[in-house]
Amino acid sequence: MSMQGSTSSLMQDLYFKKIPEVKSSVSEVECYICGKGIQDGCCITAKTLPYGTALFCDIHYALQ
Repeated sequence: MSMQGSTSSLMQDLYFKKIPEVKSSVSEVECYICGKGIQDGCCITAKTLPYGTALFCDIHYALQ
């Protein structure tokens, strides 16, 4: 099939915004009380406390 007649063009303008730099930090996941982590086979859960967020293993989470 051939197209005859006027051809239309497709134009697309791209605009890029400057995104601020994302900063993060990484640390091992371990219980705040006993220091056991997922490498020890423990489940670790974060809990928000009045002084911040702390990580607890399945044993110490129930005590908080």
